Amino acid sequence: MLPFKLWVDADALPKLLRDVIIRASDRYQLEVTFVANQNVGITSSVRINSIQVMSGADQADKEIVDRMQVNDIVITQDIPLAAQVIEKGGVAIHPRGEVYTSANVKARLHLRDFMDTLRGAGVQTGGPPPISERDKREFSSSLDQTIQKQKRKVSV
Repeated sequence: MLPFKLWVDADALPKLLRDVIIRASDRYQLEVTFVANQNVGITSSVRINSIQVMSGADQADKEIVDRMQVNDIVITQDIPLAAQVIEKGGVAIHPRGEVYTSANVKARLHLRDFMDTLRGAGVQTGGPPPISERDKREFSSSLDQTIQKQKRKVSV
């Protein structure tokens, strides 16, 4: 097994991406833990685990940050969680394939706060479109590239 793990913020993970993650785990012999405040319906195995946390705001996020280590990879669309992961020395990937960096996560946090302000003022901002097959391919490619990069980084 690889010396880093993959953590999945599974509360809002599109089901379409679960198979991509499990195939990556098989291909790279990578331990994966799905964390959510509900049962995510993942069958545990040698490398695949799931943790169900108490319901409540950010409980899954807190569990991931508490357990993750430097060089671990976290899949999330939660911007504050991505910022914490980066701060702790991990890598965060959005389910649409974008790899968060310290630069783009700050910009995303500002945009998120602005959108919250608009919603608080009653403006209907809508949500993101559903994950498409193209998004799935982008995510799969980004996940593979990130795993390869982390493998090279920890083997040096």
